[in-house]
Amino acid sequence: MTPQMRQFAIITLVPVALLGLAAVQGGLWVLAALIYLTGFARLVDNAVKTDRPASEFPAGTTLSVALALAHFVLLALTVFALAGNDHALMEKLGLFIAAGMFFGQVSNANAHELIHRGSRTLHRLGMWVYISLLFGHHTSAHVLVHHRYVATPTDPNTSRRGESFYRFAFRAWIGSFRQGYAAEAARLAKVNRPTWRNPYVVYLAGAAGFMLLALMISPEALIAYVLLAGHAQMQLLMSDYVQHYGLMRAMGENGKPTPIGPEHSWNSPHWFTSAMMLNATRHSDHHAHPSRHYPALTIPDQAPMLPKPLPVMGAIALVPPVWRNIMDPLLDRYTDA
Repeated sequence: MTPQMRQFAIITLVPVALLGLAAVQGGLWVLAALIYLTGFARLVDNAVKTDRPASEFPAGTTLSVALALAHFVLLALTVFALAGNDHALMEKLGLFIAAGMFFGQVSNANAHELIHRGSRTLHRLGMWVYISLLFGHHTSAHVLVHHRYVATPTDPNTSRRGESFYRFAFRAWIGSFRQGYAAEAARLAKVNRPTWRNPYVVYLAGAAGFMLLALMISPEALIAYVLLAGHAQMQLLMSDYVQHYGLMRAMGENGKPTPIGPEHSWNSPHWFTSAMMLNATRHSDHHAHPSRHYPALTIPDQAPMLPKPLPVMGAIALVPPVWRNIMDPLLDRYTDA
């Protein structure tokens, strides 16, 4: 393992261990997990100089597989802990917040990486991570809809200037579900395949299966699981909201949008959170090269830059007036340039 990949592994696997201990032991491990994913990450991002290396790491398949497998173990441990009687209420609340952040930021970034891989096995592994978060449709909607229509009014996951996160989240969830299904149905129609071959059958059946497993533990486990999945989904939608806020493609003379470019995604060069989210913060390069593995993603010189790390900007977006006061002037600066 190269020193650079070792950094990725340490930064992403430490919270796995902390959350596992928090779920089993409770106590200070809950606080440690919560601090690592919030205050400690912010502290390191502030302390370490940001840069824009041209290319950092080799392919990180082994780490991606390890994180995906760890995701399922952590999800089960967390649901058991939240539904059980071994932890105090405040311990459960802290675990819920920390685990939801991990699933929504690290597991989501990793699943996103996997569904873009050419290997069918890796793609399906990423799909099942999303299904376990009751968000399986994102597998289709992200690849078939978002990447095609990003930075246009047609894309449900492109946030519009002045739109609050709360309005966006509702619109994006429903819109991506519907448009992803329509895109998959159109693909089936082209090759004369039956409707039951639509992957949405797997997404919905898989989600029902996970909920049934939770219910078999207890009704409380089902409630905890659904709430935890919802928390993780909001983290995922927040990433889309922040990374595409207000950046729209112009219409060409042919009536079609101009090609996607570096100027159509917000990026973050902050070292620690970028590594923790597997370089998902280098979003312009991902849209330019969707199949490029996360270690090789770069930040183009002309790419719009967020003023603070992505998770911090997500927290700010929860307060729409503050968000607009920061981002709208920045948006004007980039769009006028």
